[in-house]
Amino acid sequence: MSTNTAPIHHESSLSFTQGLLLGQLSIVILIGAFIKFFIFGDPPSPDLTAALRATERRSRTLAHKRSLLSLRPPSAHSHSHTQNLSRKRSSALRNPPPLTIGTILSKTYYNVDAHQPESLDWFNVLIAQTIAQFRADAQHDDAILTSLTRALNGASRPDFLDEIKVTELSLGEDFPIFSNCRVIPVDDDGIATSAPHGTGRESKRLQARMDVDLSDFITLALETKLLLNYPKPLTAILPVALAVSVVRFSGTLSMSFIPSSSSPAHNTATTMAFSFLDDYRLDFSIRSLVGSRSRLQDVPKIASLVEKRLHDWFDERCVEPRFQEIALPSLWPRKKNTRGGEETPDSAPGASMSRKEAKMAAKEVERGIMAEARREVEREAEKKAERERVRQWERDAVEEDELEGLGGVRRRRRMTRGEEYAMPGSMPIG
Repeated sequence: MSTNTAPIHHESSLSFTQGLLLGQLSIVILIGAFIKFFIFGDPPSPDLTAALRATERRSRTLAHKRSLLSLRPPSAHSHSHTQNLSRKRSSALRNPPPLTIGTILSKTYYNVDAHQPESLDWFNVLIAQTIAQFRADAQHDDAILTSLTRALNGASRPDFLDEIKVTELSLGEDFPIFSNCRVIPVDDDGIATSAPHGTGRESKRLQARMDVDLSDFITLALETKLLLNYPKPLTAILPVALAVSVVRFSGTLSMSFIPSSSSPAHNTATTMAFSFLDDYRLDFSIRSLVGSRSRLQDVPKIASLVEKRLHDWFDERCVEPRFQEIALPSLWPRKKNTRGGEETPDSAPGASMSRKEAKMAAKEVERGIMAEARREVEREAEKKAERERVRQWERDAVEEDELEGLGGVRRRRRMTRGEEYAMPGSMPIG
């Protein structure tokens, strides 16, 4: 029996040792692969990454357009025309001729096919002034820094992240350059039509497309800590520092006006819609620092993950087919919007104070003017009363002179305020 059990015990111990060594070896291989490809792996080239992202965005845009065209009813033109005819109009307004995209283009002498793109130099100057003022305001006010800190530490912050601190914020020094502006007719879905009077789709509005190019260094640097809460809370804390910089942006911006709806159920104001076409390019420079003593600097995988998250954030908000809408105020002249004329730069609302502060200052000035006017009236009343008392004293003196005779001694009279008056021809007081 002993001769049969000894080989079995030896084989079981050998298989256990082999399994242990094999498990340790697999863990070492996994850790080595993680360090090689995740930490020290070379990131893909920026051109290749941009081309792959552009291809993915283009395929998504084409799929969206195909779905819109497949869902579009064939009688959309007749339905919209009937709906426009059924709207009630005021009898006091003149009935103008139907205004179409072709009418607007013909009256403004704009040929979509032959008009050359515009340079937009004047628009670049206005945008540069606006951005320069925004940067100057940010230097003297911490509002943008406070807003960023509040947004980063909001309810969407994960539980494994400590408080996020903004350590650096640079708004750049250069300005975006807009060029190559052209106007094209589009339909309700923003799809470009072949001509204003195209046979396939009806042009509903005009869309301006312009190229945008920005080469700058806009930086946002953050510091936080990773809170490792497994297997128990605050098992380990890993400091992380991250700096993200936008170094280049180029793309095509599309802008159009969406007219207001006159329907009582859907009464909306006129809005301006803008979005970027899917052929844009956005380049980042991402620096990272992980650890407290033994630090890992500029981990490529972290940079690629952050860059992908930023691209997804931008795509989900203002890259076609998605767009942003801005409600436009009324353009009719109003008294409350009037500036200039009798107003001085110091007292003009918004010059150096808010509208509420300007109203309070105006009320204070008005109260001061009224108080000064009251004091002036009181002084005039006192002078008038003084003159009346002097006249009365003169009349009394004349009456006494008539009673006592011309050679009599005139008595002096003392005024209520203690002042002495000497009448002409009276005897000097020795």
